[in-house]
Amino acid sequence: MFHKTFAGVHPPAVMGILNVTPDSFSDGGRWTDVRSAVHHAFDMIDAGVDIIDIGGESTRPGCTPVSAEEEISRLEPVLRELIPSIDVPVSVDTMKAPVAGRCLELGCTIVNDMYGLRDDGMLNVCSDAGAHVVIAHMLGTPDSIHDDVMGDSFKRDIRAFLESRVSAALDAGIGRDRISVDPGIGFGKTPEQNMGIIRDSGCFSERYPILTGSSRKGFLRRAFPERDIDDVSAEMALESIRSGASIVRVHDVARTVALIRGSF
Repeated sequence: MFHKTFAGVHPPAVMGILNVTPDSFSDGGRWTDVRSAVHHAFDMIDAGVDIIDIGGESTRPGCTPVSAEEEISRLEPVLRELIPSIDVPVSVDTMKAPVAGRCLELGCTIVNDMYGLRDDGMLNVCSDAGAHVVIAHMLGTPDSIHDDVMGDSFKRDIRAFLESRVSAALDAGIGRDRISVDPGIGFGKTPEQNMGIIRDSGCFSERYPILTGSSRKGFLRRAFPERDIDDVSAEMALESIRSGASIVRVHDVARTVALIRGSF
């Protein structure tokens, strides 16, 4: 199943989340100072993470947007300390071209963009830097991502969107071997649609590695209220891999890695 590689890692791969935001839905405020953020990154590396994904802006429901300058101010001190100390690829989770550009200058090699590389200049920033990209599906815009949900043709519509954004990336000079796609679990989808993505992750591309990220999301908490959310998240990551995902984005790296390694 796992014939695709991305950013120098071989699937199935685990991308560990490093939020340096005060208001993320799961762990906001825990890693906002440089020392704690870097320590958490080292913990994820010890647990077997393949990629570290650092983000400086929350996309949870009700979140407050921040400027590119604020986002950079949260990310830069951590990246300056972290990147020279590790050999694991670092991804920046951002929707803004200036943020992506600065983080690539600081040594990030991947841009993980929930907005699908739609910000003005983002395609050129990634192409000029030779960056790897994760092109994600988002219904609407960053201001409206939690205002509406998709219809019955959601799988077809997500795939069509991703194909159009991949074409834009290729036209901008981003190499095929530097592209991954993400169907965008939780961004404009119903709980049933989110589960449908997990159970049929491979339907969104035959050519490019597929990344999914359901970790600790609200629809899982509501679906499994009596269970430990990190156990559920690890199981959903494994189900995504079994249905065709190459990369899973998670909070609890150790639990996820242990489950995946015990299954393959």
